[in-house]
Amino acid sequence: MTPVNQKVGASLYATMSITFWGISFVSTKAVLDKLDPFSLLVIRFGIGALFLLILILLLKEKLRIPISSIPHLMVLGILGVFVHQVLQASALLTIEASSAGWLISFSPVFTVLLSMFFLHEKMNIRKAFGMILAIFGVLLITASRGGQSIGLSLSIGYFFMILSTLNWAIYSILLKKLNLNMSALVVTFYMSMIGFFLTIPFLTRNRGWEDMGTLTVTEWGHLLFLGVFVSGVAYWYWAKAHSVLKASQVSMFLYLEPLATLVAAILLLHEKFIILSVFGGMVIIVGVVFVNGQLPIISNRRR
Repeated sequence: MTPVNQKVGASLYATMSITFWGISFVSTKAVLDKLDPFSLLVIRFGIGALFLLILILLLKEKLRIPISSIPHLMVLGILGVFVHQVLQASALLTIEASSAGWLISFSPVFTVLLSMFFLHEKMNIRKAFGMILAIFGVLLITASRGGQSIGLSLSIGYFFMILSTLNWAIYSILLKKLNLNMSALVVTFYMSMIGFFLTIPFLTRNRGWEDMGTLTVTEWGHLLFLGVFVSGVAYWYWAKAHSVLKASQVSMFLYLEPLATLVAAILLLHEKFIILSVFGGMVIIVGVVFVNGQLPIISNRRR
């Protein structure tokens, strides 16, 4: 395969990953009417871990990992899978899926802030301007809640969603610092297993299995999608894209995630198209582009 074809293939992998992740907010929202967040996540992590295990066996990947990597996997699994997904599922109990999709794009701002302290990256006027823009975009989205008149009161759902973006930034920094020398597929499998075992006690406490019998075929379809395509295929394809493209090139696809969420939320959940919310989301994305320095003008100057 030629380098050009490899790049095209990698771009398709990244696009599919982002599409799956964007739709995941809609699928999660669709099932939360029947299941509490922990019961939903037990099923999702269980399906995801089983799918990844089958994939590992088919691809003949090695499941054995160094003992020294276990603490690192535990930390990454708790932050990147368990805490992150619990926060997002809890947020979706009170906010719309489309709003969650826009807010998740705020995560790179936290990553830059944390990088200043832990990776000693420098702040400049461009980054500061981008952060101000992104924060303004968040305020616009929270003000447009439910299509009502403008007000800046934050619900607990918005707080959880913002907290999840901070948590993801911390996870991303740790992932860079730890630098695990293992297959991305194997790492994802063990992280899903950690998430599965951590949520089982909550399933028992909440007697979540009693609600599983009320799920419709459509709702089970959403759960299968979350387990197989979101927790499994998306992470796998994301790793395949990284094996060909530069990290900065792959990260550009993250800007498509809110669009996938918005389209899916309107088509599947019949959420309203709120102009102020969409404008706020676009402002966040522009701000993040400034923060990351991924503007065409900036790129041309560096050449």
